[in-house]
Amino acid sequence: MDWIDEGIVLSNRPHGETASTAVLLTREHGRHAGLVHGGQGRAMRPVLEPGSRVAARWRARLADQLGHYTLEMERATAAGLLDEPLRLAALSSACALLDAGLAEREPHPGLYDATLALFAALQTEVWAEIYVRWEIGLLEELGFGLDLERCAATGIAENDQLAYVSPRTGRAVSLSAAEPFKEKLLPLPRFLVGLSAGGPEEVKQGLDLTGHFLDRHVFAQRHVEVPPARVRFAERYTRTHTKSGINEG
Repeated sequence: MDWIDEGIVLSNRPHGETASTAVLLTREHGRHAGLVHGGQGRAMRPVLEPGSRVAARWRARLADQLGHYTLEMERATAAGLLDEPLRLAALSSACALLDAGLAEREPHPGLYDATLALFAALQTEVWAEIYVRWEIGLLEELGFGLDLERCAATGIAENDQLAYVSPRTGRAVSLSAAEPFKEKLLPLPRFLVGLSAGGPEEVKQGLDLTGHFLDRHVFAQRHVEVPPARVRFAERYTRTHTKSGINEG
């Protein structure tokens, strides 16, 4: 077996004394692992950083074997964020969610492209809002899309009044319909229904929203915890904006 594809490094771990096992999200072959000879060496360290874009060649005698990767760096995404720790934490979070959430060897070309778009957005001022939207897209790709188009109670599309989300169904609820039990609902950030440009408070609401469904419908179903990198990012974002009240970076 032999194929060539483009990919994003999601994780790597030592394998033996000098090699590493790398997990990539590839465009055509999905989340795919392979052995990298010399992966623990100095030359390969930046290539195997989570978020790195690589040209990958995978070889194995049989399709179900681990196989071997030959990797060439295309873009060192993390290197451009070393002075932006919060954005770097978002990058790490995205890679960890993909690594832990996707089934092995199932292609997700749309998600691959969305992840590249997220990485590009990390250089912009609206990166945090785009990150929340990326997590919503990830939930949809994993089979649990949120319904933020119309009120779950009335069935009417009323974007100017949609204000909450049911923590059980992931469906939006209007302000008036939610009134009797709004304490049990999750706030719906206005930027997700086109009513604002966002901002730190709404991003925090968005992270709480997507975090709830990632936990409940993705990781709890597999009896595992949400990846620590995602937990750290959400906590760091909240802590940063609680202290400063301004958008970092």
